[in-house]
This record gives sequence, C-alpha cells and structure tokens, in this order.
Amino acid sequence: MFVRSSARSVSCVAPISKRFLSSGLTPVATKNAPPAAASYSQALKVNTQFNELLYVSGQIPFTPDNKPVEGSISDKAEQVFQNVENILKSGNSSLNEVVKVNVFLKDIDNFAEFNKVYAKYFTVHKPARSCVAVAALPLNVDLEMEVIAAVKKEN
Repeated sequence: MFVRSSARSVSCVAPISKRFLSSGLTPVATKNAPPAAASYSQALKVNTQFNELLYVSGQIPFTPDNKPVEGSISDKAEQVFQNVENILKSGNSSLNEVVKVNVFLKDIDNFAEFNKVYAKYFTVHKPARSCVAVAALPLNVDLEMEVIAAVKKEN
C-alpha cells in the first residue's frame, strides 16, 4: 500500500510502514481536494474497537488543482467545505457524520460571514465546534477548517 504526498507541484509516492497499518490508522487521499502541502495526510481513518473515525487535516481555500480561491470569505469558505466534503466522501463519510469542527480565522471580524456559510452546511446536524482567531495561516490564507467524522459502516 502506498500514500501519495506532494509538495506543491512535485508528487511522490511513499510506502506505508506495516507498523502504521497495524495500528488501525489508514490514510485517506483524494484528487478532489488540494494535495497535502507538507508532511501530513489529507485525512486519517481510525479503526477503534467500537467505530471508525476520520480525522480530516485542515483544509484551506485552494481548489483541487492547488490554486488559491480569490474573493470574499464566503467564496473561500465554500471552497473549504467542498474540499472537506470531497475528502469525507473519499473516506466513506459525510458532513452528516462530522462530530467536531475546528475553524481558524486570520481575522475574527470575518466570523459572521463565515458562519453564514457554515450554517448552510450544518442545519439540523450541528457538530461540536471551535472557532479561533490566529495571527497567520499557511500560505497566507484567511481561513482553515479541520473536522473529525464518524465513518459509515459497510453493509
């Protein structure tokens, strides 16, 4: 089994150690979201005694072809949600299975505008959430969002 990672436009494929696989952790990657920009996975699926959880790395407002989204915080938030949805789908989960969301905003004054987009995606199902203002984010973006979601059971 291999994990695909990339740094900007350079891609490499690296083997996953057997120790990693035997720990109940499985990397999840999709081409429908920007590639990991450093030493991390788009998401990790965790197989516990009771359930599987999917830990999605922080998603920024970049398109799947790794281009930054310009425009308002709403435009950027929409792209972040699309990235998260694509990764969740790749890991056999969905926004309806999200249990925790962490949001990082470069400017807390953008909270109300971001929250309007957030509320469109979490209407009935409302996961636990933290939202914090930060001094800076990778690649000088305005927001980043990470989620933890339950994985749907295979029938």
